[in-house]
Amino acid sequence: MNKNSEQISWWRRFLKSMTKAHELGTEKDIMLDHDYDGIRELDNVLPPWWLYGFYITIAISIFYYTQVFFNSEKYSQVKEYATEVAEGKAAVEQYKLDNPELFDDANIVALTEDTNIQKGKELFTSKTCTACHLDDLGGSIGPNLTDKEWILGGGIKNIFNTIAKGGRPGKGMIAWEAIISREERIQLASYIIFMQGTQPANPKAPEGDVWTGNKSKN
Repeated sequence: MNKNSEQISWWRRFLKSMTKAHELGTEKDIMLDHDYDGIRELDNVLPPWWLYGFYITIAISIFYYTQVFFNSEKYSQVKEYATEVAEGKAAVEQYKLDNPELFDDANIVALTEDTNIQKGKELFTSKTCTACHLDDLGGSIGPNLTDKEWILGGGIKNIFNTIAKGGRPGKGMIAWEAIISREERIQLASYIIFMQGTQPANPKAPEGDVWTGNKSKN
């Protein structure tokens, strides 16, 4: 075969220039005298592509170092973090302004629709409220929820707040605001309001103060 026809493609020439790889069968020309239990070492050079990447990494590191430590007015990570935190807080406040009904606890009213009452009843059972207050809300470990006496205040707002923030310290009732949604807390509080005045099978003795509608009365 004519040697002129055995042209090496530009791609293979490029790979060879970027790897400096030796042809197979020429290992003896670059064999070193080192011998490790019969394993011999070849005197291969570092591939140019690796060296170029290493040099580029050094250049980028120098640029990054100078920008961070000598040009902090323009490239300050502390300022960048503070800016992002401020933007995040502004976004949260804007969301609250756009959706006041989701955050204005002062205007909470008891729900009366049957679907909401049933959902509240389901939550009362599934969230283990019955363990302390019983199925009929008559009270066991926890207080009776059907009478007029309240330890932490009655009414939809106080009940909602107790559900959200938890009961008295050391009494076992956890804060539910991180577990169930605001709407579910309103539904649960509405169910408790709905059950006011019912007759439990074995009601627990009253605890707390009588709730008169807007304040407690001793």
